[in-house]
Amino acid sequence: MRSLFAATRSLALLLGSGCASYTERTADALHDFHGGHFDDALALYSDPEETGSEFLSGAEAGTVALTAGRWEQALLHFGGAVAAAHDIEARALIGAEALGESLASWALNDSARAYQGEGFERVYVHTGLAMAYLALGRIDDVYVEARLANRLLESEEKLYDTKYEAGGWGHLISAVTYELIGEPDQAYIDYQRMEEKGVGTAIAGRALVRLARQMGRADELARFEEKYGPDLERPELAASVVVLAGIGLGPYKIETGLSLPTPDGLIQMAVPGYVERPQSVAGLRLVEEGSGATVLTEVVERVTRIAKENLEDRIGWIAAKSIARGLLKRELTKTLEEKYDWGGRVAGDLFLLFSERADLRAWLTLPDSYQACRMFVPPGVLRLRLEALGGESLELGVFELDPGETMLVFARTLGTRLHPHVIGGKPLEALSVGSPAAQDSGTP
Repeated sequence: MRSLFAATRSLALLLGSGCASYTERTADALHDFHGGHFDDALALYSDPEETGSEFLSGAEAGTVALTAGRWEQALLHFGGAVAAAHDIEARALIGAEALGESLASWALNDSARAYQGEGFERVYVHTGLAMAYLALGRIDDVYVEARLANRLLESEEKLYDTKYEAGGWGHLISAVTYELIGEPDQAYIDYQRMEEKGVGTAIAGRALVRLARQMGRADELARFEEKYGPDLERPELAASVVVLAGIGLGPYKIETGLSLPTPDGLIQMAVPGYVERPQSVAGLRLVEEGSGATVLTEVVERVTRIAKENLEDRIGWIAAKSIARGLLKRELTKTLEEKYDWGGRVAGDLFLLFSERADLRAWLTLPDSYQACRMFVPPGVLRLRLEALGGESLELGVFELDPGETMLVFARTLGTRLHPHVIGGKPLEALSVGSPAAQDSGTP
């Protein structure tokens, strides 16, 4: 009997030592990221010992690097996340059935398995790669990642026989890239897919009107004008500024558990649920100070909503696995009780209570939403300011744009703080004192 109690105590200590959730273990890293201390956040997130997951280490560190404008580092870390999820991605690209078989596997508890990301998280790794490639002007790589993101999303939708309000971010990045290199017909296809999916339609609809008119597609132009209104007047040989932004912080997971006492022992069930974070900033406003022209960002897709929907689609599988494990562990409790009497019953119940835990791992540096806007301006000199609605306002600087040129602004809000990076354009004066906006030399 003493050996039983010693084993029970050791098991409780072993399992209890891992009771800190992923959110708790990585709280310092997230605090550093939220506060703009990107070097410290990168150091913590890039260590798999800190995160306990190769996938999350790559995804979190990649997001920090992307927010800091460190494009090569972002590629390195996101690439690590892709490598960690290689097996499950390969199954997803084969088909929904192969993906389902992988998700149905189970162990002592869900947290005991190597974390390879939720389906929507794996999609966002590839859009993160696409953005880093776009910032570096590696156009062909942008298309590869955007297409992979779309294929992985379609596999998730087929598996759960549903349609998420997602996929718009990858299509928008692809569409903007096609327009940058002068292929409006290909951009048109991506905007059409956004409209078909019902994501980012405020942006996609205006783009479809503009491109249908530009390419002389009269029948489609009439349909789109009826739905989205007439094309906007633009300066002759207009240049443009495109803002691609992540707003706020996405959700985190908590555990919901239920212990059911039975004559044969406890049955323990544990499932995760997402908690939405309050958001300080609703969106962004781009201002051209010379003319006073302004444009607001539009929501392309809401990450928090997608995360919740994706989890709801999987919750039946998660609960079924948890119940099945509970039944098996209850049989263990019965065996221990038969051998060790009440002491065995206590040992079995303790094992069940400590071992059945929900998997609370999640990509915590994702934004709450992805938003974008486009401003058409006369070619020449312009002074730009970016404002977070509910947060700070930053002078981006004074730039000269050639006729037809497109300048990109990548931005991320964290709390009320704004972290923008300008790509393209010709800067004519130093950025305002105190502004963290960075001017990248390369133009896609």
